[in-house]
Amino acid sequence: MPLFMDRHYIEGATPEEVAKAHHEDMKIQSRHHCKALTYWHDEEKGMAFCLIEAPSAAAVRGMHKEAHGLIPNQIIEVDSSAVAQFLGRVIDPEKEDGKPMTESPFRAIMFIDMVSSTDITKALGDAKALDLVHTYRNVVRKALVDHGGREVDRAGDGFLTSFRSAYMASVCAVEIQRQLSKFNESREDDILLQARIGIGAGEPVQDGDALFGSTVNLVARICSYGNSGQIISAKVVKDLCIGKDLSFKSLGSQMLKGFDEPVDLELIEW
Repeated sequence: MPLFMDRHYIEGATPEEVAKAHHEDMKIQSRHHCKALTYWHDEEKGMAFCLIEAPSAAAVRGMHKEAHGLIPNQIIEVDSSAVAQFLGRVIDPEKEDGKPMTESPFRAIMFIDMVSSTDITKALGDAKALDLVHTYRNVVRKALVDHGGREVDRAGDGFLTSFRSAYMASVCAVEIQRQLSKFNESREDDILLQARIGIGAGEPVQDGDALFGSTVNLVARICSYGNSGQIISAKVVKDLCIGKDLSFKSLGSQMLKGFDEPVDLELIEW
């Protein structure tokens, strides 16, 4: 059965009220051939996101309307593995205290791209270049594990990753760059193992029909904008890291490919 995620604007709703609405869904879900799997609630932003197995988006709306009247503002079809990779779960977590869930679905998204892999292969040959690629991947994956990041997807030499915290994503990016720099210092040739990194943050259901679609597109463009060894972030990342031990340098408003309006960018210094 298809899987849907929806977004509700519920400004002023308490965690208890959101939990009650979720349970009301489960009471009548069978009448609409739906299964309410779990939800996320961002009380500060006044939004809730539900994950539901259903035959159609119309069935999701019908279930919500009968259960509590909170009609979703947007519904998209999603893939269960993508939800698990971005958000960490596809069902209600086991809780012993009985308290309502208060986990926000807001995620920091980071893209890491290895630089000049083709040139490295030409210079070293396939076998030695592959050894460098494995070193790069090991550095990235260790940093992700150490900082609570999730590997969402990997295409070629690029990693798409997800974090609950913009600060942890930023610290992870700094660690990756420092470890790659340390590795390069140990080499005796002029072949450098380098990466560029882009970071943004957003909600799972925004304008569009893909999970974190707007944020992922933006982060990919931010990463492409950066140079070797740089960490570039959207301004929202800096705003979420206020008071933390990170140094940001404004790059001003920049036009990025595929975007009609300029985007405020920040360089994270390391």
